[in-house]
Amino acid sequence: MRTRSLATTAALATLTLTMAACGSTSLSGGSGAGGAATPAGGTQEPVQVDQALAAKLPEKIKADKKIVVGTDATYAPNEFLDADGKTVIGADIDVLNTVAARFGVTVEYQPAGFDTIITGVQGKKYDLGISSFTITDKRLEQVNMVSYFNAGTQWATAQGNPKQVDPENACGKTVAVQTGTTQDQDDLPVRQEKCGANKINVLQFDGQDQATAAVVSGRADAMLADSPVVAYAAKQSQGKLAPLGEIYDAAPYGIVVPKDQTDFANAIAEALTKAKADGSYERALQKWGTENGAISSFQVNPAAS
Repeated sequence: MRTRSLATTAALATLTLTMAACGSTSLSGGSGAGGAATPAGGTQEPVQVDQALAAKLPEKIKADKKIVVGTDATYAPNEFLDADGKTVIGADIDVLNTVAARFGVTVEYQPAGFDTIITGVQGKKYDLGISSFTITDKRLEQVNMVSYFNAGTQWATAQGNPKQVDPENACGKTVAVQTGTTQDQDDLPVRQEKCGANKINVLQFDGQDQATAAVVSGRADAMLADSPVVAYAAKQSQGKLAPLGEIYDAAPYGIVVPKDQTDFANAIAEALTKAKADGSYERALQKWGTENGAISSFQVNPAAS
């Protein structure tokens, strides 16, 4: 895990942990975060351009010499804004940067509302989308997806679990979650059905940072989110948060590619395979402490779990 900047530390101290809706099942509409386009963040290690891969790029990207990418930059450590408030950084970003380097192009990251990214890719506003998108059947109907990481769900509470939350029986507890995530739409409803009259009090928030703050402040007894996000939040919370229980329902994340650009999707998978072979893929994840989510093979439109 790299050392946080002073500005980011200050943000964490005020409980504005930069995280957002990774596993959302929403495909259209919704509120956009907006924001100006930002260049690739961090230091990209030198990578030799692969001319055979570069030849497989869509003509627009060849002409522009850049890939325009939509991302919800509020989800540390996967994609979030650096101390300058403009540059997008994170594990997902570094993985995609090493892919782009093999194509010999730059990346322009455009912060956007999570639930607007897939429609933005469909409408060719973005060449790609990367924002911790869990691969689902519903999304595979809309776009191509290239697997690049594996994550599950984990719960978290205030340090020491003072409200004695049991994820397997959270009935009667107050639980924070980000609206539109798989945790919100798929996980909690199933648990809620088992509670009878003693329902879970679900607090839904637009941003994961708000859900995290609700737990730290005591407004919520617990939260649940994607495993790398919970681990990072706990580490950055200065002892206020702790993961609870085991990681479950692990599933791959996918880079979002237009449905009519399967060749481009295959080229991205090939570039990821080369990055795996030379170690740059793992190094991109190790920089953020997310290497436990590394996968061994990269597939276009793998079967959703």
